[in-house]
Amino acid sequence: MYSSGAKQYQRVNTTSEVLDADPHRLIQLLMEAALTRMAQSKGAIKRGDMATKANLLGRVMEIISTLQSSLDHSSGGEISANLERLYDYMNRRLLQATRANDTDMIEEVMSLMLEVKRGWDGIRDDYLTHSGNREPLSGYQGENTHISA
Repeated sequence: MYSSGAKQYQRVNTTSEVLDADPHRLIQLLMEAALTRMAQSKGAIKRGDMATKANLLGRVMEIISTLQSSLDHSSGGEISANLERLYDYMNRRLLQATRANDTDMIEEVMSLMLEVKRGWDGIRDDYLTHSGNREPLSGYQGENTHISA
């Protein structure tokens, strides 16, 4: 009973956070969701729960594709081009990890995502300082970002 209530609260809380989030925060939420699901998928592999693993990694790949599609190549220049290639690599590695049940590959992608997230988190203050016009930062089109948690 408590578990289902806690899960419902988490869903409502997450939905509320997404609805209230600015474009920069939406990208942060996507990255956080990807990292959480990758960690959960490693646990699923260790438990031998292959259906859960496949579901979780499929959702991570969708999140990465969303991040990739939100890149703004017209103003992002070299940064968005590099992120495009990195996201493509991450999805290929996750596909390999899914087939091989390889937690090391998942850990590799988690490390890459964490590095991108650290950089994104590091520009939060700049975004808030310059967000009076709510323009997305170079590299991402925040207004086209959807979270599939």
